Amino acid sequence: MSAALHTLQVLLEQAEAERDQAQRALAEMLARARAAQTQADSLLQYRTEYEQRWGTEFANGGSVQILQCYQNFSGRLEEAITSQGQRAQQADQRVDGARARLAALEMRVASVTKLIERRRAEIERIAARQEQKFGDELSARIARERSTQGLLP
Repeated sequence: MSAALHTLQVLLEQAEAERDQAQRALAEMLARARAAQTQADSLLQYRTEYEQRWGTEFANGGSVQILQCYQNFSGRLEEAITSQGQRAQQADQRVDGARARLAALEMRVASVTKLIERRRAEIERIAARQEQKFGDELSARIARERSTQGLLP
């Protein structure tokens, strides 16, 4: 293997390792994004259930103190929903970034692979030409030797 081809092979191995790491990172980010979205969805569902439960309670009448507790908790729940929604959105943005990085690394692997294929084809062409040249020179030398020995008809 030529030095240039060896260097390209090392480059390919490095690019594949980076790509593989990016794939693992993407999988991890996808899991985190799903978990963040699941938590956001759970909070939204809890809010709906909470409002329904207390809507029924207030329809039967309730004290001012209970109403204040409900409003305080509802406010904190809304803050949690907003915060978790933002975390889910940020996780989605990180996933998008990881996907873009992975795509770029896959392109790099494909480019280096294609370059290696071209170099190998070039090496094979050069070797075939050298072999042909050697064969031609050998045939010419044999013909000269026969002609000088008077063996040609």
